[in-house]
Amino acid sequence: MLEKIGAMIAGSTLLAVGINLFLAPYHLLDGGLIGIGLLINYYSGFPAGLSMLLASIPLYLYAWRNEKKLFFNSLHGLLFSSIFIDLFAGKKVPWDLPLFANAVIGGAIIGLGIGLMLRYEVSTGGTDLLAQMISSKMAVNVGVVIFIIDGAVIICGLGLVGITIFLYSCLTILTVGLLTSVTMMDVSGKLQD
Repeated sequence: MLEKIGAMIAGSTLLAVGINLFLAPYHLLDGGLIGIGLLINYYSGFPAGLSMLLASIPLYLYAWRNEKKLFFNSLHGLLFSSIFIDLFAGKKVPWDLPLFANAVIGGAIIGLGIGLMLRYEVSTGGTDLLAQMISSKMAVNVGVVIFIIDGAVIICGLGLVGITIFLYSCLTILTVGLLTSVTMMDVSGKLQD
């Protein structure tokens, strides 16, 4: 139980750091509901974490009816992640890295946070929750499912952020998917169930 709580806090902190110090200052996108929250934030100024929380409601209603274990395991992760994302919002970045570096480093930190939480059967909700449900039904790696969903979200944001940011955001979601998958591996190199 304490390991799960520690993974949830550490994973939420990593998400908040990756988003607020590497993606948001440059209007880079992640995919899934984090990406949707960022798009809403970039467009309207509405907090990204709260946007993510509100956009997750339909998935949580579905999970409540059909996947109670996933519902309970991800509810706390969603709440912590949303709060941490908004708490870290607007922090001044003490460095000036090129877009490429921000996309890769931010994606790696976010992927590590998501993978850490998923490793302990906790998620940030949203598309992580959806990916877990799909993965359990279809025996597809959860990182691959997240990558596909993330790609769809950033394609929707293309008109708002432009082609250059879109391309770097593609690099971000590739990195998120890779680090999520690697973090989900056990010591033998096999993906955990």
